[in-house]
Amino acid sequence: MPKSYDDIVRKTVPEPDSSWRPSAEQVKQAYEGFRALDPEEQALQVRVQSAIAGRGDIQVEVERDRVTLRGRVRDPQDLTRLPELVRGIDGVGSVDDQLVTG
Repeated sequence: MPKSYDDIVRKTVPEPDSSWRPSAEQVKQAYEGFRALDPEEQALQVRVQSAIAGRGDIQVEVERDRVTLRGRVRDPQDLTRLPELVRGIDGVGSVDDQLVTG
């Protein structure tokens, strides 16, 4: 499939402020609130996801050393257990607990 004019320009012509145009996928991710994680944040997210795997439908967001837990847990006791478990993981500075039971 031939490349569109925008695809060609995006890769070859810098913007006046020396930046590059984002791709269509990057624009879509920006509207969805996507935030790229640095390698340390990615590693922390993997450690947290591994520790809480199978406990419900939980999304993990990491910003530096702050971990946000969102979603539903199956066992009501996990509402207090999981944040404490995550606080004990190496690299976690604080936990924003937004879990509900359901």
